[in-house]
Amino acid sequence: MPLATIHRAPTDYAIRVRNVSKEYKVWHSPAGRLAGLLGGGLAASALCPTRVGSLLKKKLARLHTDFRALSDLSLEVRPGESVGIVGMNGSGKSTLLQLIAGVLTPTTGTVERHGRVAALLELGSGFNPEFTGRENVYMNAAILGLPRAEIDARFPEIAAFAELGDFLDQPIKSYSNGMVLRLAFAVMTQVDPQILIVDEALAVGDAYFQYKCLAHIRHFRERGGCLLFVSHDAAAVKHLCNRAILLERGRIATEGPPEAVLDYYNALIAQKERDLAIEQVKTEGGRVRTRSGNGMATIEEINILDETGAEKRSFRMGASATVTISVRAHQDIESPTVGMAILDRVGNDVFGTNLSLLSPEPTAWRADERVRVEFDLTLNLGQGTYSLSAAAHSAFTHLESNYDWIDHALIFTVTEETAPRMKGCAALPVKARMRRTQP
Repeated sequence: MPLATIHRAPTDYAIRVRNVSKEYKVWHSPAGRLAGLLGGGLAASALCPTRVGSLLKKKLARLHTDFRALSDLSLEVRPGESVGIVGMNGSGKSTLLQLIAGVLTPTTGTVERHGRVAALLELGSGFNPEFTGRENVYMNAAILGLPRAEIDARFPEIAAFAELGDFLDQPIKSYSNGMVLRLAFAVMTQVDPQILIVDEALAVGDAYFQYKCLAHIRHFRERGGCLLFVSHDAAAVKHLCNRAILLERGRIATEGPPEAVLDYYNALIAQKERDLAIEQVKTEGGRVRTRSGNGMATIEEINILDETGAEKRSFRMGASATVTISVRAHQDIESPTVGMAILDRVGNDVFGTNLSLLSPEPTAWRADERVRVEFDLTLNLGQGTYSLSAAAHSAFTHLESNYDWIDHALIFTVTEETAPRMKGCAALPVKARMRRTQP
């Protein structure tokens, strides 16, 4: 049954979150939790004297700590918009999606939704492990608003998408995580939501089924659906979303184009030291350049040269080039490294390396010492525009100590002298042959 164009609600937003906070009580012990349940009910009872109830509440407050998962958060998502939500574990991503899906209620603030919502949150949520896959399809689709006759009509396509075979009539408790994902996503393909929410679940699927899910999400977007997508897969966020939001400790740290937000997120992950600075500047070409580091060393110059040593910003496919990165150390540093990365026009990594990967011999820099690193390359890249990023960090990982990191430090292009004979970002040496065979 083909899926029709999604009918949007007659509003200028699909989701509106206003000044939302969500708090949880973290009990210090199981006994404290039980006391809280019993004592809280007693304190709220009309039969309990006011003074006694007040004293009881004070005593119960000592048995738990309040944890605020979200704090005074506001956002709007327009119909047809695809928003990626990223952040470190504990930043509030899943709590926000559960509030928007209606699974949780906010402590304060309001959440408005316009249109049918389908959410793929925790695997198995909405499924009864004792029921078969077939029975769970009918139950889950009914919860999502499909009448029985419509489920009957769409069941063959749900079964075909899930590809579970005879397991469809086995209890869910016998399924692997990947099989549960198949069934849950298959139901979502047929409920025609206006708002689709996906929280990390795709990570448990095999590569084949992930491809099917991502293809369906792309089609959902093309039909005008609103997507909220949480994932640690930066490439998927860049590919599927036209806006990204970075959460940090229950608040929005930054939002904007996915590439810029993910660059900022990468810098935030490396922000171990309190004095590490992160700054973003919009370049003349409209891209956002992110720079972060603790200042122990500074990148002073980045360049790309042709085979004659001349500075250049346009190369033919397969040309030789040299990337040069000059760094100054501001203090003694043991085991540093310098790296570079080439990214395509949408921010996907094409190639990257560093001195430690190419030559694992240990090095050291002294205070005020300047070093110049040269990477000789053959630009076997497809025709297009690319950006170059550079970094100086500890030889083990930039997460341990990031001295200076510059994303999209410069832009260069690769051209083909003749009409394009290939597609993609990798210009692989290739020959073609055709042989005739007898029928």
